[in-house]
Amino acid sequence: MTRVLDLVRHRTARTAFFVAVLMLLAWIMYGEVFMNLFNIRNILRQTSMIGVISLGMTMVIVGGGIDLSVGALTALCSVAAAYLSVRGPVAAVAATLALGLVLGAVNGLLVAGLRIVPFIATLATMMTFRGVSYILTDIKSIPVPRAEKAFIAIGRGYVFQVPIPAVIFLAVLAVLYFFSASTRTGRQIFAIGDNEEAARMMGVNVPLVKIFTYVINGFLCAVAGIILAARLGAGQPIGAEGWEMNAIAAVLIGGTLLSGGVGSVTATFFGVLILGLISNIINLHGEINAFWQRIVTGLLLLGAVFMQWKPSSSRAGE
Repeated sequence: MTRVLDLVRHRTARTAFFVAVLMLLAWIMYGEVFMNLFNIRNILRQTSMIGVISLGMTMVIVGGGIDLSVGALTALCSVAAAYLSVRGPVAAVAATLALGLVLGAVNGLLVAGLRIVPFIATLATMMTFRGVSYILTDIKSIPVPRAEKAFIAIGRGYVFQVPIPAVIFLAVLAVLYFFSASTRTGRQIFAIGDNEEAARMMGVNVPLVKIFTYVINGFLCAVAGIILAARLGAGQPIGAEGWEMNAIAAVLIGGTLLSGGVGSVTATFFGVLILGLISNIINLHGEINAFWQRIVTGLLLLGAVFMQWKPSSSRAGE
């Protein structure tokens, strides 16, 4: 356990150092254009939705699973939130969060209850959730009434000059950090990802804990969907396209092992910032094709996987 904690701290420190290097590079290249309050707030707002999803994905991957449905689920939840916004922000938020919990549980039941391979199960639900959102909307945006200013403020408002989406992202980070480090269930998730059979022999209810990781993930997809609808002023059935890949990339760049058992939401936070900073640097340059972001992200992902080979091999040989 001590070795695992040391590995997590090392990966987190390494990712945080990379963030610092990127910020220094951007500051040298763009000066005050990068380091002004408007741009920093823009980075925080831009990364918040992917960030919330990535934190949920971290719990799933640490537990030995994966979830390809997060983008489609986020889009479906954004549509639901927009539909329900006419009933007031409390009703819209509560109902959308409940929807995320239920659909997250569906993913968990398919994986842990029916024992379908996570990749296949969540690929199927990804197509299903996306199809449902298309049918409900006829592939058209669902507008949020302008009168619902309290709901729209979730995506566009500020708390002490900090964008509300960023506040939500940081709050989720704090809660999941405490949960994973200080609760029995949090520790059980790591135990399952490290060695499922050993965890079962220690009395861990493996199916229930696995389902719980997908429930967390579904809930956080609903949070991201609410922010998306509030920020754009509409539910987008085609929104969040490809976000599952960005979330997985952020988690792995942060140092979480794809095989499970080792990871940290703090490291994922820095992984999200890395992707956000790369996007911001490309946008500030203006003359670089935006698709370079995909290339750089892909290369970083390959590098992250490459660096996992040695830890994975050493753990397997223990």
